[in-house]
Amino acid sequence: MLDIAVIEDPAAAEASLDPIRTRILRELAEPGSATQLAAKVGLPRQQVNYHLKALERHGLVELVEERRRGNVTERILRATAASYLISPSALASVAPDPHRYSDRFSAFWLLALAGRMVQELGRLIAGAVAARKTLPTFAIDGEITFRSAADRAAFAEELGLAVARLVDKYDDDGGPAAAGAPAAGSRDPGTGRKHRLVVALHPTLKSSPQPPNAKE
Repeated sequence: MLDIAVIEDPAAAEASLDPIRTRILRELAEPGSATQLAAKVGLPRQQVNYHLKALERHGLVELVEERRRGNVTERILRATAASYLISPSALASVAPDPHRYSDRFSAFWLLALAGRMVQELGRLIAGAVAARKTLPTFAIDGEITFRSAADRAAFAEELGLAVARLVDKYDDDGGPAAAGAPAAGSRDPGTGRKHRLVVALHPTLKSSPQPPNAKE
């Protein structure tokens, strides 16, 4: 089972968004049969079987084993991943294109970049799993509080320059450091493996206020 699977097929995305099937996928984080699922989701076994067949057809659940119980063979199924993300490629005709914006300060560009990252990582993970190889990735996640908008702008400028210097130092391609950030120099093209670099900064979501009568 994968930790996260990226859904690219539109039909599979549609199947996963059905509320009953979403519940079934959540329950199948641990292997179970149609009979066991029927008791958990409160539906007849025949109806659960119908949904299971649809999920299995789209590769969202997989057969773990078959158990013989008298004259009946019980199929034990499990979700193919603990969590799922729907790739922008599932909506290819209306998926955001990062090349339409290319503005370091555009929230729409950041969203388009995030969508592209989901799409590319989904394919890379699938390839790495099939090849039984480790996918080399790196991420930083944190929060920073700025005293003013001017401080935020200064930080963004310094961060862009620092990233540009690092890219120029280690880049083996000789191309520009990053969109909107010129490289300090260049070198002859090499034969290394290209990697995608995205640095993101956005305001942290505010917590929703708790209703007055909500229990702690």
